[in-house]
Amino acid sequence: MSASAETSLANVNVMWIEDTGIADIPSVGGKNASLGELSRALKSAGVRVPEGFATTASAYRAFLAANNLEPRIRKHIEDQRAGRSTLRQAGAAIRELFLQATFPEDIAGGIQEHYRALCQRAGQAEAAVAVRSSATAEDLPDASFAGQQETFLNVAGERGVLEACRRCYASLFTDRAISYREMKGYDHLDVALSVGVQRMVRSDLGASGVMFSIDTESGFPGVVVISAAWGLGETVVQGTINPDKYQVFKPLLADQRFSPVIERELGAKERKMVYSQGGDARTRTVETTGREQRSLVLDDREIVLLARWAVAVEDHYGRPMDMEWAKDGITGELFMVQARPETVQARRSTSTFRTYHLDRPGRVLVTGAAIGDSIARGQACVVRDAKDIESFVDGSVLVTRMTDPDWVPVMKRAAGIITDHGGPTSHAAIVSRELGVPAVVGTRNATEVLPDGAQVTLSCAEGEEGHVYEGLLEFSVEEVDMQALPATRTAVMINIASPAAAFKWWRLPAAGVGLARMEFIINNLIRVHPMALVHPERVADPEEAALIRQLTSGYQDPQEYFIDVLATGIAKIAAPFHPKPVIVRLSDFKSNEYSHLIGGSAFERPEENPMLGFRGASRYYSSHYREGFALECRAIKRVREQAGFSNVIVMVPFCRTVREADQVIQAMEGHGLVRGVDGLQLYMMCEIPANVVLAEEFAKRFDGFSIGSNDLTQLVLGVDRDSEELAGLFDERDPAVMSMMGQAISKAHAAGIKIGICGQGPSNHPDLAEFLVSQGIDSVSLNPDTYVKTLPVIAAAEAAADRGRAAGRPSP
Repeated sequence: MSASAETSLANVNVMWIEDTGIADIPSVGGKNASLGELSRALKSAGVRVPEGFATTASAYRAFLAANNLEPRIRKHIEDQRAGRSTLRQAGAAIRELFLQATFPEDIAGGIQEHYRALCQRAGQAEAAVAVRSSATAEDLPDASFAGQQETFLNVAGERGVLEACRRCYASLFTDRAISYREMKGYDHLDVALSVGVQRMVRSDLGASGVMFSIDTESGFPGVVVISAAWGLGETVVQGTINPDKYQVFKPLLADQRFSPVIERELGAKERKMVYSQGGDARTRTVETTGREQRSLVLDDREIVLLARWAVAVEDHYGRPMDMEWAKDGITGELFMVQARPETVQARRSTSTFRTYHLDRPGRVLVTGAAIGDSIARGQACVVRDAKDIESFVDGSVLVTRMTDPDWVPVMKRAAGIITDHGGPTSHAAIVSRELGVPAVVGTRNATEVLPDGAQVTLSCAEGEEGHVYEGLLEFSVEEVDMQALPATRTAVMINIASPAAAFKWWRLPAAGVGLARMEFIINNLIRVHPMALVHPERVADPEEAALIRQLTSGYQDPQEYFIDVLATGIAKIAAPFHPKPVIVRLSDFKSNEYSHLIGGSAFERPEENPMLGFRGASRYYSSHYREGFALECRAIKRVREQAGFSNVIVMVPFCRTVREADQVIQAMEGHGLVRGVDGLQLYMMCEIPANVVLAEEFAKRFDGFSIGSNDLTQLVLGVDRDSEELAGLFDERDPAVMSMMGQAISKAHAAGIKIGICGQGPSNHPDLAEFLVSQGIDSVSLNPDTYVKTLPVIAAAEAAADRGRAAGRPSP
């Protein structure tokens, strides 16, 4: 840093944070300047920042000069670089120089005067404060110095504040800070340090956490991601606990009618950091209660408020941001305590991305939160304690309990990282993203389960959950360039089942979601038969009954558990594609599949041929399931009306007769889902020959059709699609099946409604995609991993159809 950068505040040693702004980074560092900017510019947006003051870079340089520290610091650094001392020895010697030094009287007086004024503002004789380091080169767009310097919490009294400031100065030369600056190429004495002193928010009695205005894994810019834990925020930042996780869809936040929370994930939150009573330690870590572990830290009102603050901060800075927040346990007030640029996803290209695919999965050893979206493999190197860090083998997969900045030198030499503790905002996660090293964090027991030296494959390419597999598995990598993809008249959509996987594909220029399968959410996230939540008293198995009570423990009504999880799951699928259409198919489990859900055996009757049995539309108005169907409708209604996703279209599967269509539509209307009201569209799966034969009648009742090629093929050819013996006969390209598809397309267009296809056919068979395009199909919905290779086929088919029409040839 040049001396001229500090000219404007050259003679100022201490400033109120509210009097600083982002232009003052050279004087008060990124952290304090950002807090000042928030205090000044975003107060009108309701953003609250705790009061405080900051020492300046000029004060730091005056401290160095008064104690003649600069030449002695340079000597220690030169000795370390020349190998005459170790990093640990040099760092300890430099820190001791600071701790033995004294503040010049004018600087000490300025700090004391501002602290007394802060106490008067707080109405306390000795207000507790947080004393935080803010290096003048930290939190810049091209580097994150977060965690390199120290923070001291619950500091009180003038002497305590001065001592904490001195220790902050010394922390500019922790081993990790020295190592990081060496890696980034910063001259150690070009970096100065400002100290921020802020009134403590009583989050020890409340809660705290971090949030990002971008999805930190996929780079999807449309969400705010919030992590939350009880007590002081260091447990979240350090990654010592698994916090709650919430996601909020940003584009709908401006409308006060909506609460667009699209994910609530309950974290274990096993411990919390609180103020210490007596002794030298100012804080201590204690076990959380069972009730705290089972409860969400924030309610929806608080989640949405924080998300709106995040959007205001992002809009002000014009870039994705990384923020910290705290909730006062006495007043219930929320505060923003830090904001800095997000440094990883913001730098990634939105026009190109890589996709990783395991050729075939193996045996899963442990799971945790996936950090990044790639795959790594190698030998597990288990290092449980930082004192053994030198035993790490370069290029291996680091397995440890948790990381802090001391681990960075080995993290950047690792093929992958696995931790027992931490969540998506822990230190291990943040550094892994910055280094581009895939990580699976919060596994709970990786250091116990994975033997040192074992061959493992670490996959972060399967959604939000990361998997560690046994052995060295084969995988493939595909580079996708969005700008090279051709444009098509046919709307090319994608099929999505897993909410966790939806964000992975946000960069694809898809025209929406042609099929969102409700069954995946029910089977994998809810896990309980809907009727078992309506009538839990009918579940006779004591183990199943206990498991249902465990899953629904956070809800007063078990039915609310189903509605809430299904609604947020659908909303998360809809978010990356909003405002494009997202077609959600109502449940289409077969009775044998329903019976495998928890409590399902009490409500399902055995059937000889479930594929042709009690499934799809026939369930929705039946006395055996209509109460369960009511839960599905209530979830859809919540997604559209409370969360605001009016782009969600409802699709009815396996509708056998026109009368059955009328019964389903009537049942939906009874639950407030009325076609045409608030823009609601109803689609029908066209997958039974009767749907094609009577397409004109069905078209009077629905806004669109979607061809289900799997069931249509099964029923046209009389081939059980689950039969291994008949697999050779099952072919969507059979002339009879293709004739049916062609008739469905022409009849739908004659009736004036849209028709698409969402079955596996076009994804598996490019020639089938060509045929459908030649018939004028409105949309084709593909599996995401086949989108890139099938899009050129559709574009070529459109061009061939155009040439055929120009030459006067009939369509095939």
